[in-house]
Amino acid sequence: MANYDLIVIGAGPAGYVAAIKAAQLGKKVACVEKERGGGTCNNWGCIPTKALLKNAELYHTMKHRAAEFGFKIDGLSYDWSAIMKWSRIAPDKGAAGVDFLFKKNKIDSIRGDASLDKAGEVKVKLADGKSETHTAKNILIATGCVSRPLPGLDFNGKTVIGSKEALQLTAQPKSMVIIGAGAIGVEFAYFFNAFGTKVTIVEMLPNLLPVEDTEVSQALEKSFTKQGITVLTNHKTTKTEVSDKGVKITVADAKNVEKVLEAEVVLVAIGIQAVLPGGALKFELVKGFLKTDDRYQTSVPGLFAAGDIIGPPWLAHVASYEAVEAVEGIVDPKFKPKKVGFFPGCTYCQPQVASIGLTERAAKEKGLKFKVGKFPYMALGKARAIGETDGFVKLIVGEPHGEILGAHIIGAEATEMIAELGLAITLEATIDEIEETIHAHPTLSEGVREASEVAAGHAIHI
Repeated sequence: MANYDLIVIGAGPAGYVAAIKAAQLGKKVACVEKERGGGTCNNWGCIPTKALLKNAELYHTMKHRAAEFGFKIDGLSYDWSAIMKWSRIAPDKGAAGVDFLFKKNKIDSIRGDASLDKAGEVKVKLADGKSETHTAKNILIATGCVSRPLPGLDFNGKTVIGSKEALQLTAQPKSMVIIGAGAIGVEFAYFFNAFGTKVTIVEMLPNLLPVEDTEVSQALEKSFTKQGITVLTNHKTTKTEVSDKGVKITVADAKNVEKVLEAEVVLVAIGIQAVLPGGALKFELVKGFLKTDDRYQTSVPGLFAAGDIIGPPWLAHVASYEAVEAVEGIVDPKFKPKKVGFFPGCTYCQPQVASIGLTERAAKEKGLKFKVGKFPYMALGKARAIGETDGFVKLIVGEPHGEILGAHIIGAEATEMIAELGLAITLEATIDEIEETIHAHPTLSEGVREASEVAAGHAIHI
């Protein structure tokens, strides 16, 4: 048994960041993780999927656009096992990086399954079956989430899979139905389609990426359809049949007209559910997630929580932000932790999608006075030079002051470009100030300045 100032349960983007921050503030810290550092994001989410998406982008370009760039490629092929192996390299390095940072910051890393029977104590079941108990003045829970199954369609790891299993397929499926068109669903749709899997994506709401700006969602659907992905929005799943050879998914449209989709595999991407800590302690929940107060404390005094376990938005960068705020509050009673306000959302299919702040739809619902500045990639010299002319930058601009209420980008490198607009919102910059900032030419980020000019009513390049 050892006594700590803080024990963190979970070493994902919330947990390992919390542990490091607390150690930097001079606290004696331990972090309990049952698998390895980095959590779902590094090991089975953000990082390996981006590796696969890079593979898909390269293959799609070589197969469909080589001649456009002046290349002649005969006998193009790929090795599926090598592609999947590539997706493990970056996570392995990331996990090793977390271990290094723990050693650097003198954090005790405990590998095992944690449970909570009473406040101030963490019981850990180790890999060898033995158990040990550690005490701490404060405990922070960062156990994250896992994929949520569709009722009546349980994961079996072969024909019915979640995102984790999709990253471990030893053989490429010839056909796949994806239920759910959020970020996870559309990213996997792009990846598998790029390599020739027949993909059908089913979404019960009217658009792909339902939380995004409607124009962006519509543009993505147009692009996906052009790429050969079958998109069924406004469709709900009504019946499922699973066999060793594949699945039959019955879906119904808005008029309740049904159709049967057959595929080797169905990927369920309808959302996630919390991984609650085991043990006798009971916590107050909100829709299945840990309820926390304005200091990230749960209903049990001395036990705090951050990251996916406390509910949406379920994003790694949000989790890390919450972890730092929570730890600052634990260490300093006078510190007032902040909750997440504006945050960027990114989807890494091609074309990429990135956004921050209000959609045009939300601004209308709030009754705000605003104007829109929209600039197409086609009018950007860099986009034409690299052959990536699909997409646009769209700004929702408040009136009369010209502040950025929301920003939405679909197109090449959208996920890199959104950071400028996040900074603009944080600093309460106006479109006048964005215009006054010289953007290098030729770059895709010029689209941000150009969209500001459109909103101001004096666009030069369109």
